[in-house]
Amino acid sequence: MLPRRLLATLLFSVALICTCAFASDASVATTWRLLDYIAVDYREAVADGEVVNQLEYDEMLEFSATAASAIAALPDTPQAAQLQRDAQALQQAIADKAAPDRIAAQARGLAALLVQAHPIPLLPAGPPQHARGESLYAQLCANCHGAGGAGDGPAGAGLDPPPIDFTDRERADERSVFALYQVIEQGLEGTSMVSYRGLPAEDLWALATYTGSLAYPESLSARGKSLLEGDDALRARFDLERYVGQTPADLAKELGSAEDAAAIVAYLRRHPEATRAQQLESALATSRGRLREAMAAYREGDGKRARDLALSAYLDGFEPVEPLLAARDKPLMVRIETAMAQLRSGLAANADADALQAQVDRLDGLFAEAEQVLGQDRTSATASFVAAFTILLREGLEALLIVIAIVALLRKAERTEMLPWVHGGWLAALAAGLATWALATWVITISGASRELSEGFGSLLAAVVLVWVGVWMHGKSQADAWQRYVRERLGHALGRSSGIFLLGLVFVVVYREVFETILFYAAIWNQGSQASVVAGGATAALALVAIGWAMMRYSRTLPISQFFRYSALLIAVLAVVLIGKAVSALQEAGYLPVSWLDGWPRVELLGLYPTLEGVAAQLLVAAIVVAGFALAGRSARKLAQA
Repeated sequence: MLPRRLLATLLFSVALICTCAFASDASVATTWRLLDYIAVDYREAVADGEVVNQLEYDEMLEFSATAASAIAALPDTPQAAQLQRDAQALQQAIADKAAPDRIAAQARGLAALLVQAHPIPLLPAGPPQHARGESLYAQLCANCHGAGGAGDGPAGAGLDPPPIDFTDRERADERSVFALYQVIEQGLEGTSMVSYRGLPAEDLWALATYTGSLAYPESLSARGKSLLEGDDALRARFDLERYVGQTPADLAKELGSAEDAAAIVAYLRRHPEATRAQQLESALATSRGRLREAMAAYREGDGKRARDLALSAYLDGFEPVEPLLAARDKPLMVRIETAMAQLRSGLAANADADALQAQVDRLDGLFAEAEQVLGQDRTSATASFVAAFTILLREGLEALLIVIAIVALLRKAERTEMLPWVHGGWLAALAAGLATWALATWVITISGASRELSEGFGSLLAAVVLVWVGVWMHGKSQADAWQRYVRERLGHALGRSSGIFLLGLVFVVVYREVFETILFYAAIWNQGSQASVVAGGATAALALVAIGWAMMRYSRTLPISQFFRYSALLIAVLAVVLIGKAVSALQEAGYLPVSWLDGWPRVELLGLYPTLEGVAAQLLVAAIVVAGFALAGRSARKLAQA
């Protein structure tokens, strides 16, 4: 059915799509952890320019070299040269036995620049639960670290090195909640601290929050709460990102008071939910800040930096909250997404700066509306049900139509022995979807750019293959004599390689829909009634089963020539839809330009978006399909006459 070269390309592309979203993020996260470890533990190795613990010092040398090598291997960015210089400077400072405060500052500065150059979300899905962390600590940690966290548990006696004393304020001041999360998740080599990667992400964050609170007595919490409630500007600083990423030592420097910092940490680490109101606002604040920087760069004549910043405003600011906003107010989400695309298009076209500033001001107003919508504590049960139902039905319908068409084709051709390949394809896609969800929940977080690229390339690959399949099926819809010839030849045409092709095709089509569904469900799961989300998803699944059953029953009554004709048209339409979605996703990731078409409709169900590139791609694919149908039909008629 398909040349081996195209089959190999298909399988390679599938593997690439499944891995490209994770590799860079995982490397950056690991390097960040090394730098954090250096910042905290270097003081155990060197004091007053002398090595006081040779083993610790050797580790510092090793970790700084590993971090430098990892940074050098990362993809190129504008900050790459500075990152490498700073990594080498950190190595040299450790070799020179520099003061611990200097090493800590260099390591944290390098870690901050690393995340700026290679953004990875460092956030939990929602505020961690301190009470859950306390329960988990008693079950998993108290035996070694002690009931109070002082490292004096009965199982910790005689361990080398001894368990960490979580009540040690000096060390705790240098540890962020995210750093504790990393240690709990990955463990510490050379110690008795094992990895708890098998726990759900929310449990890891809960443990990190609880252990991070042990050095700050509960008696300080009331004062911390009073400080925050009495100062609106101070309270507004503490979104979820700052909560997990900032060390108490850095907070003390910012406030100018170690006592105030300790009180605030004591309160927030026992009540992380106090950051909820700031979490979603922070994402939009990121968009606002990047857009201001973009306009400043544009006015200075640096168009490339302006375009990069505008893209970052979408991928790093708005895109992470887009699924939740879409579930609560889809029209508002579309207006914001459209306005941001128009702004990027204007920057690329060197539009008037004042006109672009007006667009930024309009976006600021839209962000304010979004903040009000996102500021609601929970999504209503009805909204959660409707969102879960429509998302699964919309995404599942595309995949279902293609799978049913292939299954019906094989049954019409009396080749039911090929059906296991098809079923293997969609089952593998569901399994890969579960793996994606597990990775995104417990291992890493998929960045905005990775999501758009995975959706874009997945849609593009599926569209290309569907064009070929649609033309092939149309060519089999002509004369009855040709149909008999097809049935005779099909025994030779369908072998193992064709089965692998069927599996690969079904996998790509279904996985693309599963991937997008996971993103939306993850966004709405913790924001409303989870029972309503499950009910909405289950109802959509039943609707898809009913649609599939009806299609299979109807296809059995169609003559084979009509079946081939209708199936070819259906698959061709889906190819046009998917190419439109592919172009849109790649535009949002910054891989394709955006030329806006004012007044053009936006119909996501048809993959129709108001951009010149998207419409042109759909017209091109439609033209290829029409030409392919004509050529295939002509060839079939000639063969029938012969």
